[in-house]
Amino acid sequence: MSADRPRLLYVTDLAYPARGRRYCDEDIDLTARLRASFDLALCHPRDAAALMDGFDAVVVRNSGPVLHFQEAYDRFRERAAALGTRVYNPLHGRGDMAGKQYLLDLTAEGHPVIPTVDRPEDLHRLPEAAAYAVKPKAGADSIGLRFLPYADLAGLPYGDGELLVQPRIDFRYEVSFYFVDDRFQYALYAPDPERRWELVPYEPTAADLDFARGFVDWNTLRHGIQRVDACRAPDGGLLLVELEDLNPYLSLDRVDEPVRARFTEELTRSLRDFLKRE
Repeated sequence: MSADRPRLLYVTDLAYPARGRRYCDEDIDLTARLRASFDLALCHPRDAAALMDGFDAVVVRNSGPVLHFQEAYDRFRERAAALGTRVYNPLHGRGDMAGKQYLLDLTAEGHPVIPTVDRPEDLHRLPEAAAYAVKPKAGADSIGLRFLPYADLAGLPYGDGELLVQPRIDFRYEVSFYFVDDRFQYALYAPDPERRWELVPYEPTAADLDFARGFVDWNTLRHGIQRVDACRAPDGGLLLVELEDLNPYLSLDRVDEPVRARFTEELTRSLRDFLKRE
């Protein structure tokens, strides 16, 4: 590895049709900025396993939901482990990278998360609500999400914990906190709950940041990009919606240029530190 110009394989699906977002624009802009410090090539997630050997690290970015290319992703993880390839974010994340089990774990541990169960015998643990969200544990990007009354929940095909059930929260808004390593970068929120991706800058309180940092600390990733998604509940508190540590979309087009430049500096610092580790 060149000390000055490390070689990065940047994994992205530039053609993925994300609702309300343009993955390609974000990754084109971010890679243009990173080229000031790294030799960099882009590839589709299906090609990462075959190409990774020629690079100092693989950076997984806007690659779309893994369920669309599960076999290729499994090969990528296996080959990265066999070769000892550095992958950013590191593949031991405990959030969405490992599926939705963390929602169950956090619920059981008493963290401020939307209560979640995956077995019919645990339905009584959920608080009363007008409707309940049902989604596949392996889902992403709202794929398979539906809302049902409580009376319909017991008869669902849960299988071996393959479905998640949560109360539908009448939240005031959703807010996302963006981190590089354990360093907070910026926050964005959707003032209109019906327009999730119409985001504007959000000025977090000290309590908001303590909330978000609690989940970043829980995840124990020394290096990487994380997005903590939360909703503002009717009682004014925050509840975790998602801990995205695999390929979080960053909505960099929603922040001003100084914030984008600072984010790039922090990401460059993090990547260089990550590449130096033993």
